[in-house]
Amino acid sequence: MSLDKLKLSKPLVAAMTDAGFLAPKEIQARTMSRILGGQDVIAVGPEGSGKTTTYVLATLMKLKYAFEEAPRALILVPDAEHVDHVLEQFKLLNRNNTFRIIGIDSRGAVDTQMNEITDGVDIIVAVPDRARALYLKLALNTNKIQLFIIDNAELIVKKGLQLPVVELANSAYKSQHVVFTEVVHEKLNHMIKPFMKDSATTIEVDEIGAQKAEVYQQMLYHVPNFRTKLNLLTLLLNDKEVFDKVLIFVNTRLTAQTVYKNFNHVNETEITIYKPLFFDDAGYDNIEDFKENPKSRILIVANENLTDLNIEGIPFIIHLELPEQKEILIQRIVKRADEDVVAITFSTDIELIEVKKIEQAIGQKMDVMELPEDLKIVDAGAKPKKKKGEEEEDSSERGAAFHEKKASNLKNYNYSAGTKAKMTYKNKKGLS
Repeated sequence: MSLDKLKLSKPLVAAMTDAGFLAPKEIQARTMSRILGGQDVIAVGPEGSGKTTTYVLATLMKLKYAFEEAPRALILVPDAEHVDHVLEQFKLLNRNNTFRIIGIDSRGAVDTQMNEITDGVDIIVAVPDRARALYLKLALNTNKIQLFIIDNAELIVKKGLQLPVVELANSAYKSQHVVFTEVVHEKLNHMIKPFMKDSATTIEVDEIGAQKAEVYQQMLYHVPNFRTKLNLLTLLLNDKEVFDKVLIFVNTRLTAQTVYKNFNHVNETEITIYKPLFFDDAGYDNIEDFKENPKSRILIVANENLTDLNIEGIPFIIHLELPEQKEILIQRIVKRADEDVVAITFSTDIELIEVKKIEQAIGQKMDVMELPEDLKIVDAGAKPKKKKGEEEEDSSERGAAFHEKKASNLKNYNYSAGTKAKMTYKNKKGLS
């Protein structure tokens, strides 16, 4: 497909060609006509799929005329680094400096930014909290905004900047709203629901690409919060026949201790910590000792200050938290020899973006698992309440996830989404 299919002006086609863009990317081909047609759009695509170039081109096409007093396009991004990146894209494609474009973030003085806006501007690229501050000071006039764009919306949610986004979007009530994100989840939907039109179209581009490495079977449990993660973990690991040797990875040693305390410790050596913080917690300083002890079933490992760890011979790898660097997780799941290993990842909404990056890196999607019917989902905004008659049971069992299994769930967690997986370490028994 040629650039002509995007129905851009001749100067923009020339600018794209000079910049080395000889053909439109899929997300540009599928969203441009809708954005230019005035429709609210939610565009979902991985990093590098062309999202930024898409809305830069659309903005330059939509505004047409330059130099008006009030801004006509407001682009919200998560941080100063993204402000710089977007301004570079505008500089690349707005070759004749047709529009006046400014960046707004915490690096500049508020008074200076107020003067820049009131002097006249066409396009503002800003972080949400600083844009809101300028709006409240009456420097940012949103009445003439035609395009309200949110880029990297998943990162804005992760930073907790939903409130300024919603306030600014509602103030620009005449505008068209366009959201670009790598993932869509409940928290993001909650942010955009107050201002996105019911007719908004969601367009998703999935550029996983060819598989780049042979990895162990990947399973993903999507849960609302960390406390529900703990409940799911204890519920699954109650099945000692299946989960007979398990590594649980978390990010900090303090979290490792939290997970350790969440279990009901009947056997002193069954559940242990790798290099524990406190002397009275059962643990190992050498992973080989854990492997060799048949009474030790679970080892909780913190990524914090962790050097190379030989995890060969352990059939279950659970990432309760995702490490900051995706390469750490990928290194653990790359297949070694003929081992039968199941790698399980727990993810909240906020962590889904890291899951996507891992999937892109390995060229393979994780199998999304159904949550067990008897999993206790914890409301993140409220403390768990004890029901009458449960006080004695709660005091004896930590984790609030030790439920008697329903017959329908007994040893049937749907681990493999249609394919058989080797699930036990000793007898290599497969469950479907």
